[in-house]
Amino acid sequence: MKSFLSRAGAHAVLGMLWLLHWLPMGAQHRLGLGLGALLWKFGKSRRRIALRNLELCMPEKPLAEREAIARAHFGWLGRSFLERGVLWYASRERLQRLIHVEGDVKLAERSDRPVMWLVPHFLALDAVGIGLLLNQTRHAGSIYQAQTNPVFDAAVRRGRLRFGGVEVYARQEGARALMRAIKRGDAFFNLPDMDFGAKDAAFVPFFGVPAATLLAPSRMAHLLNMTVQPVVGEMLPGGQGWRMRVLDPWPDFPTADAEADTARINRWIEEEVRKMPEQYLWVHKRFKTRPVGEAGLY
Repeated sequence: MKSFLSRAGAHAVLGMLWLLHWLPMGAQHRLGLGLGALLWKFGKSRRRIALRNLELCMPEKPLAEREAIARAHFGWLGRSFLERGVLWYASRERLQRLIHVEGDVKLAERSDRPVMWLVPHFLALDAVGIGLLLNQTRHAGSIYQAQTNPVFDAAVRRGRLRFGGVEVYARQEGARALMRAIKRGDAFFNLPDMDFGAKDAAFVPFFGVPAATLLAPSRMAHLLNMTVQPVVGEMLPGGQGWRMRVLDPWPDFPTADAEADTARINRWIEEEVRKMPEQYLWVHKRFKTRPVGEAGLY
């Protein structure tokens, strides 16, 4: 999924994902673990990033334990890549059997206020998006980060939009169209834990490390009178599919203090990460942007 792949190479990878999606999930699980082992061995840059993130976030753990978490993470990462084929190509009926929903997934249908789903970057993120669409009729929108490879970009968009009921808005285009959709009553699938630079962000703690974190979830929820409902995705072992935990909405969010709200989001994500650290997206440079005058962490 990188720009160095040619168009032909990207088409070949997508063809492989389509073929593999017919396999039982248990077989995909084993293949995914094998792919993860290869990624761990040859993906030196991403391996260093994951280990550095774990060092920064969990310094209290021994080095051997952090390395074990990182190795396991790459296994789940390999699985998540192969299982994109299931999410993009499998039938609605198969996905409904494989995505196990816990909680009030239909809140957005009943709510007289637009709902913001707050979904952190666990590796089952795409399964959560599909699961939300399959289990309720409320139209939804999300901000979309374009892929550098145009073939993969088209595949990602097609896979995420194929059941309808959702619109994605390119990050480069800004949030105006999305905000108009929310005012019409659309739900918003919001990813709150990526480093997009210092613009419109604050440096709030994430595992005790100042992290550039967008203030938009609090500001949008306040401006548009939104109900904020956290959702967590989990990949289940042995090819059993995915679990999405749709949690109770936060009754006292947002407040008038966007930075305090943002710090609260980070604390909640920390709690969820500690429950299943192997499945959080450690290969992202979460602390890439630093306060002025502070040295880089990678």
